[in-house]
Amino acid sequence: MTEATKKWIDESSYQTLLQKWRYAAVGDMLFQGETGAYYSKIMFAKRDALADGGVSASKNVGWD
Repeated sequence: MTEATKKWIDESSYQTLLQKWRYAAVGDMLFQGETGAYYSKIMFAKRDALADGGVSASKNVGWD
């Protein structure tokens, strides 16, 4: 994982991370290996820190 990728993950909101998670192409390298493990760890920590558990972000992101 590059420092730039780590910084982007750390600075992104839960909603931004969730949107990328939902709509990324299958096999996106952001979700593979060490980077993928870090991404999911940070994304779920940010979700758990929200009062509504991320429900409003999920509704905002939606599904296509």
